[in-house]
Amino acid sequence: MLNPPLSLYIHIPWCVQKCPYCDFNSHGQKSALPEQEYIAHLLDDLAQDTKRVGDRPVQTIFFGGGTPSLFSAAGIERILQGVTQRVNLSADAEITLEANPGTVESQKFREFRQAGINRISIGVQSFQADKLQALGRIHDQQQALNAAGYAHQAGLNSFNLDLMHGLPNQSVDNALFDLRTAIDQQPPHLSWYQLTIEPNTLFASKPPTLPDDDILWDIQQQGQQLLAAAGYQQYEISGYSQAGHQCRHNLNYWRFGDYLGIGCGAHGKITDVQDGQIRRTVKVKHPKGYMDLSKPHLSELNSVAESDRPFEFLMNRLRLTEACPIEDYGHYTGLDIDQFEMQAKLLQAQDKGLLAITSNHWQVTELGRRYLNSLLEMLV
Repeated sequence: MLNPPLSLYIHIPWCVQKCPYCDFNSHGQKSALPEQEYIAHLLDDLAQDTKRVGDRPVQTIFFGGGTPSLFSAAGIERILQGVTQRVNLSADAEITLEANPGTVESQKFREFRQAGINRISIGVQSFQADKLQALGRIHDQQQALNAAGYAHQAGLNSFNLDLMHGLPNQSVDNALFDLRTAIDQQPPHLSWYQLTIEPNTLFASKPPTLPDDDILWDIQQQGQQLLAAAGYQQYEISGYSQAGHQCRHNLNYWRFGDYLGIGCGAHGKITDVQDGQIRRTVKVKHPKGYMDLSKPHLSELNSVAESDRPFEFLMNRLRLTEACPIEDYGHYTGLDIDQFEMQAKLLQAQDKGLLAITSNHWQVTELGRRYLNSLLEMLV
């Protein structure tokens, strides 16, 4: 069993307002943000977590939310300075911050870069007024276009545009207009994913009218053709990038890497090769409880049972289009491939054309990507 690469996720839970489709741990901003107080808790949280990983290098950092761009550049810089004092941060670490087009301007992007951010992920979702309104977004089309321009001007190593499809009452032409507009902004990375209705959201209680399966299929097929023609390589279910601009942080998740998770409701995964355990952490969810000095930041600490590790590894790894080295299975789960009948299940998936197997690698086929849920069900 080997220690996989290590990342750090930092959760900033506040938004200007909660979007009706969002099931993330986010809270509408009702008053001035307790920025300095929250940062102090984040760094204390991190100090507790670092006891579990020693001096293992942290290779990527991701500020998620919520809307991290609500914080000042000075606050983000303070966090990063605190991180470098507490962990062994790789010199070439990828450091991403999520931003809402309605909360940024050119100067703020430059200040984020000066604070240490080298990658921005911009939550555009759509470039059309009616779709933005339906999604509860606070920005308009021009702000979305401006944000992409600001990212280019800021001199970042890379940036991402988040874009949704399968929106309420969306046609194929309508979806492809959004995608073409995004491509025209020349982002090094595009996250293009289908809207899904999640439990405990406003959309779940008042479902909008979504496109039927035939329309969704046409959007997906024609959209992937557009992306490929524009030079974007699909490396993950919803991840497309120009050469050399894959999101390293997300790759580490899907490769079953380790990650510290600090902040309200943040999740972490930490391997301990000394005792052969893989542990998952969950932090206190609500900001009020998280910033309660009388309570720990840690809400849950659980070991991943050996019987759950094969599926967890494959559920993540098979999202990627790249081939998976078979040796990674043993290195990162601590299990032999013959345990839990995994070898037989994988061969069955190969027989159905869902998986390609060589002496050294597994790789999801095009058919397997199309029917990924069916493939995963076979591996339970």
